[in-house]
Amino acid sequence: MHPDTTPQTAAAGAGLSEAQAEYEARRIIADAYRPTAYRDDTPVPAHGDTPPVAQPGRPPMSQGATDASVLMLAGGTATAMVGGTAAVLMYVSQFADPVVCGLVLGAPTALVLALARLAKRAKPAPDIHHHYQGPVYQDRRTVHSRTTGVWAKTNNQQ
Repeated sequence: MHPDTTPQTAAAGAGLSEAQAEYEARRIIADAYRPTAYRDDTPVPAHGDTPPVAQPGRPPMSQGATDASVLMLAGGTATAMVGGTAAVLMYVSQFADPVVCGLVLGAPTALVLALARLAKRAKPAPDIHHHYQGPVYQDRRTVHSRTTGVWAKTNNQQ
């Protein structure tokens, strides 16, 4: 558009009345500021039939599997540090005794074998989920039992 031309004169040159030009200008501005996304703010149910969605990061696993994986990561890090330190010491001393090499390389292997045996015995903890419908009453009383005598007599007291 030429600097001396106003929107009204441009609209008049295009054959539009002032009301039509104003309507067209409002329509163009409304189109420019129309939202391009919609957010659904309806509340999501707390639980239902839909399975959970895995989040980024570590994959979902039981507490026992998480503990075992952390143990394995720590063991691998410790093995790498011990082996790296031994390699640096042998390189710096310029002396590599076969017995020392056997001990240095055998110790991480023994550690890995011990961890593998431990992992075989480890069983995952069962996942326990409780779903209640209706009022729930929890009894938190403590009962003290005492058995005495030749002929056993048990007294339960709250």
